[in-house]
Formats: sequence, structure tokens, C-alpha cells
Amino acid sequence: MDSALTVSGGLDSSAGKAWFSNDRFGMFIHFGLYALAARHEWVQHREEIAPETYAKYFENFDPDLYDPREWARRAREAGMKYVVLTAKHHEGFCLWDTKFTDYKATNTPYGKDLLKPYVEAFRAEGLKVGFYYSLIDWHHPQFPIDGIHPLRNHPDALEMNKTRDVKKYAEYMHNQVRELLTGFGEISVIWFDFSYPKREYKGMPGKGRADWQSEELIGLVRELQPNIIVGDRLDLPTDGNFPKDLATPEQYTPRVAPTINGKPVRWEVCHTFSGSWGYHRDENTWKDAGQLINILIDTVALGGNLLMNVGPTARGTFDKRAVTALETYGEWLHVNGRSIYGAGPSEYQAPAGTRFTQKGNRLYLHLQTWPFRHVHIPGLGRKVKYAQFLHDASEIHWLDPDAEVDSNIGVAVGDGMLTLELPVLKPDVVTPVVELILKG
Repeated sequence: MDSALTVSGGLDSSAGKAWFSNDRFGMFIHFGLYALAARHEWVQHREEIAPETYAKYFENFDPDLYDPREWARRAREAGMKYVVLTAKHHEGFCLWDTKFTDYKATNTPYGKDLLKPYVEAFRAEGLKVGFYYSLIDWHHPQFPIDGIHPLRNHPDALEMNKTRDVKKYAEYMHNQVRELLTGFGEISVIWFDFSYPKREYKGMPGKGRADWQSEELIGLVRELQPNIIVGDRLDLPTDGNFPKDLATPEQYTPRVAPTINGKPVRWEVCHTFSGSWGYHRDENTWKDAGQLINILIDTVALGGNLLMNVGPTARGTFDKRAVTALETYGEWLHVNGRSIYGAGPSEYQAPAGTRFTQKGNRLYLHLQTWPFRHVHIPGLGRKVKYAQFLHDASEIHWLDPDAEVDSNIGVAVGDGMLTLELPVLKPDVVTPVVELILKG
């Protein structure tokens, strides 16, 4: 993963991709050899681990408890509607039985293809299936060493690069993408990650579209899977010939929704439960329930999707912390999903400490900061015909919008202000939602 967001081209709004903005919530899964190291998926880069040393993870990779049906069930119960799994991450290790390298799951002690059962299991639970494919490959002998390669500080790095041909690597990569998009049925999303053409290091250039042959690669993808949604990290030109499917901000919520030339774009923010994408045994910055739910709300309120990551253990399981986080989403969405699925931004301005989403004539007020008894919403006083908490459908009253001052509590109303009367104590919901049904 990388934090760069590159915006290019225009929005590809084909009908086959309309599902995306309705579903709103997906699961990211980072799974690879780094799960054995259990200290971040970039461990090979961070610790500058040479390939011959990193091989110990390949030689001991045996996720014997891997059960993609369990993963899929937990994703569905969490309210997720689609999934993206790392078919190959930067380390170069492949989860499927590719014909183009021996560095694959079928050659480990586990000995089996991981992708086919993943695809089957998630489809059986009704989720759309996607792949993440790293443009970077620290294992491939033709991938030139650069500033993010584990061998970047090797004294012979420049000399080693004389025998490496990025064109041969690009051919390998295109062949693998063809495998992924022809061998597993319809694929809904492909996440390419990532480009860094300006990251020169000790005379070694970064890599971008010329290295990946991105124009040819996106053409191949479109040919094989016309309705697939493609992430925006191929460093494609911005001349309009390559309409953008998906902007991909990472590990932050944009202040405003991403645009291209001032026009809306389909977008998806990706986050982690903690500070790592891969399994990290000792990482301790796990998000609490309020953070988890409010990241989703903030994203949908701006018109985006949330792709929330799980990093399975090297045994192939979701650890207890991840399971608890998934259950937090499932419990909240079970009663509040109406405010998320198929919903999006509202033209109305939400008061401080709240967020609006809207679907048709239903406006959803997410109370991220619980107020004392009243919440005041300008401009809605005469537009609401009914109000209720979404989690239990209990009625909520409001003050007379035509009164200048409510004499009982001294609250200034007037000017069509909608002033909801709330209980003093916050309901036992992570973030309560008020459903406002607007007049026709």
C-alpha cells in the first residue's frame, strides 16, 4: 500500500459498475508471506531483508486453518458487499497456481491454490470478488532495484541492475494479469498498486506507466473484463483517453470528495483496523468502535465507499481483534444499514458533530457526538413529516418551527429551524441515526 492519490482522466460511468456506489462497504484482505513475520507487510523493505533470508517465510508458509468460507461468512455478517484480496503483494509471492513463476502457494508446504477457493467462497455468500495485484515485485529477477526495493542499499545494486530488464518484467506482469482475469470468472475489481515515477534514489529511478506499460495493461484489462472497476495507481496519462474508474485515497478521509476537472468521480477510501495491512502481532493502535463506524459514515456522507482491511494470521485465520471489529460493523449495520447502502451525500448542511447521508426522501442524521436533549438543523423545519431513531423505529418529536422561542426551554427556533427533541441519555448504539422522512 502507498498513501499517494493520483487523480487522472474522467469518470467511467458504465452501467456495469453501478453496483459499486450502492454497496458502499467492502473488505480488503492482505495475506502473504509477511504474515509469518507478523510485523507489517512491508517488513522486507523496512528491514532490508535479502531474498535468500526472506526465503524462510516461503519455506514455512502453511496456513493450515485457512477456510475462505469462514472469511466470507464473517465479511457478509459484517455488512460487507464485496472483497479485494492480495493475489500478489510487493514481495512477489503469488497466492494462485500461476504458470509464470515458482514463487507461489502451490510450491510451499501448504501446497494448494488459495485463490480458487476464495473466489468460490465469497461468491457463495453473495459478495462480489476482486483482486489486488502489486505492480512491484521484490522477488522477480528482472525487476530493477530502486528506492523502495529491499536491496536498495546493497553496494552492488547499480551493477545488479545491468542484468535486469523492466520490459521482461512487464511481460511477466501482463501474463499474470491475463491469468487472473481469465481463470476465475467475472472479477468486479482489480487494484493495481502502485506507481512512483519521481522517487529517484542513489541514481536508481522510480517506476511508472512506461515501466508497467500501463496503456497496454489497461487495454488488456478492459478487453478481458469490460465491467471491471480498476484502481487509479497505474500512473496513466490525463489526456482523457483513459477514463478513471476509481480514485483511491488511503488511510485518511478526504475533507471534500475527490473530483476530476471539477467533476465528481467514483472513489473508495481504504483503511486498516490498526496501523498495518498485513498481520502484525504486536501492533496496538487498533481503532475503537466509534472510529470504525464513523469512518464508514464520514465516507458515505461524502459519496465514497469504504474498503476496510483484515490481515489474516499465518495460520489463515482472522485474529480475535479483527473478529471483534467485524462484529462491531455487523451489529451497527444490522439496524442502521438503511443509512449506508444506496445512500450518499445530502444537499443539507449537517450540524456540528453530525453527518448527513440521504437516499430519496429519507435523510439520515448520524449523531457522532451526542448532544444534550436538542439538535438544531437549519432549513428543515417545514420539510419533515416524520422522524424516528433508525435502530428501533422509535418516534422523535421536534419543536414548532414557526415559534420564535420555545417558552418551555427558552430555545430560539424561528426561520424554519428543525429542533429535534432527543433523550438525555444516548441510546446503546455506537453512533445513533435519526431517520428524517421528508415531505414530497
